[in-house]
Amino acid sequence: MAQKNVHNLIVVDESGSMGIIRKQAFTGMDQTLQTILDAQKEYPDMQQFVTLLLFDTRHTRFIFQNAPACDIRKLHENEYSPCGGTPLYDAIGLGISNVHAVCGPEDNVLVTIITDGEENSSVEYNLTTVNNLITKLKAQHWTFTFIGADNLDVQGMARSMDIVNCLQFKQDEEGTERMFTCESKARKAYFHRAYLGAVECDGDYFGGDDASETDK
Repeated sequence: MAQKNVHNLIVVDESGSMGIIRKQAFTGMDQTLQTILDAQKEYPDMQQFVTLLLFDTRHTRFIFQNAPACDIRKLHENEYSPCGGTPLYDAIGLGISNVHAVCGPEDNVLVTIITDGEENSSVEYNLTTVNNLITKLKAQHWTFTFIGADNLDVQGMARSMDIVNCLQFKQDEEGTERMFTCESKARKAYFHRAYLGAVECDGDYFGGDDASETDK
């Protein structure tokens, strides 16, 4: 049997408004990375890869770029410093293109997009190109999830990009922590389905919490 591969693409907003939950977002990203490491140990014959992309108008940068799970580490405090605007479409497009270049046709890809703001400064991608990319890749073992703060029309934003699985969180300390806990639980379940070969790109990723506030 060929080795199973899972590519984890995590796209996280680093714009200025994320500053009010900087600590919780930073801790949550580490929690997500630990979930991936735990899965690598639980399913040693299913190779995990990680791409973590942070974005704002100052820069869109990779903390990890298609890194095997064994090469990832805890984040440094200075690696997440919210400032600037929200080039959401550019970040999504860049992340997708980067992972698509290295993954195989039978690989599973899990894309997680986390933001507290709407697109306001992209220059290379627009909604149409992002929607077309996502629609095409959902037919190729790619699962997309969209997580947005409670000041957004999360369901509407996700739908506009052809993303079914979405989650809304209250943008405070408790709400952000709950969101990352919910995401980690959902990711663990996804890894189990991937191991069994039972991933559905538009399945109930969040286990019934889709488009709901995680602190209700």
